Amino acid sequence: DLTVPLAEVTTPSRFPLTAACSSFLAEALPWDVSSRRREAEVRTPHSSTMAAEIQPRPQARKPCLLSKIEAFQEVVTAAAIIPKEDGVISVSEDRTIRVWLKRDSGQYWPSVYHTMPSSCSCMSFNPETRRLSVGMDTGSICEFLLSEDYNKMTPALTYQAHQGRVAVVLFVLEMEWLLSTGQDRNFTWHCSESGQQLGTYRTAAWVSGLQFDVETRHAFVGDQSGQVTILKLEQDSCSLVTTFKGHTGNVTALCWDPVQRVLFSGSSDHSIIMWDIGGRKGTAIELQGHNDKVQGLCYASHTRQLISCSSDGSIVIWNMDVTRQETPEWLDSDSCQKCEQPFFWNFKQMWDSKKIGLRQEQVLPTELPTPYLQILCLH
Repeated sequence: DLTVPLAEVTTPSRFPLTAACSSFLAEALPWDVSSRRREAEVRTPHSSTMAAEIQPRPQARKPCLLSKIEAFQEVVTAAAIIPKEDGVISVSEDRTIRVWLKRDSGQYWPSVYHTMPSSCSCMSFNPETRRLSVGMDTGSICEFLLSEDYNKMTPALTYQAHQGRVAVVLFVLEMEWLLSTGQDRNFTWHCSESGQQLGTYRTAAWVSGLQFDVETRHAFVGDQSGQVTILKLEQDSCSLVTTFKGHTGNVTALCWDPVQRVLFSGSSDHSIIMWDIGGRKGTAIELQGHNDKVQGLCYASHTRQLISCSSDGSIVIWNMDVTRQETPEWLDSDSCQKCEQPFFWNFKQMWDSKKIGLRQEQVLPTELPTPYLQILCLH
């Protein structure tokens, strides 16, 4: 293992954790935990620095399960805590939208049970306006307004946003925009007041991750090719800022921290990468702690902890409040740095010298595992 996270929870459910689970758990569970940890920054194709740290810490508290709701016939695709209320909103593949409120008995019972015409693929809930936006399997987005006591839900708008299943929906109150992505490979944004489509951007692959920075109006789009795209949004147009790729699998989840200005991306390659967007140094930290596809990410800014969930049924908590040591730059070469002989791909020099290099070594901090100290070549 490259990393030993602060804490890890394994769920007994027969279904893998969905993207909603990490945001749900970030508010529902007391994540004030610390234990022995080990993290490693690994250079990715578009990063310029990497670092490693081993810092043991005494164990304080473990996460405890507060409640569990079991009433679904299909996969729960999204869930959200209702702030300042003992309540949860959930949408599911069984076509239902449910608002769960905690009763005096300590059990959660649905105060709202609404059946949609097709499967619910995602949702976005804004507690200030009590606006609930639900993405559908048909490509439309249905918007509802919840009453103050959360016992009633009134339809508001319907957006014909996509030609295929809606992958991610995100409501931005400050801009009155509704952002969404779908399997039709389109990223769109609508005016939430009029319902009118303001703009669209065609992506190279199906988009499965979406985040937005209000201050700079930058949208972060992660797709199935493993690439993350940064777009600058205007009222009715957008421009491409940059793209970067560090995952070998699909980008499955994105999480943006507007304070530290870092972007977290999860992937089907089981890894999480933290991209230093605000620092503009090209630093990318790779976290390895899951054995299957990363399904959801949530960042708790008050404790500076990253919460991730995976298809392997685990929930992992990462302490991101650490100081890391910069290591020497990686060098690109056609010859071995130890024996100065050409590598097997440098056929011309091999033919001229009639020699093949033995190995290549890079001097790194001793905290890194041995496999990261050597790169072998044919001999």
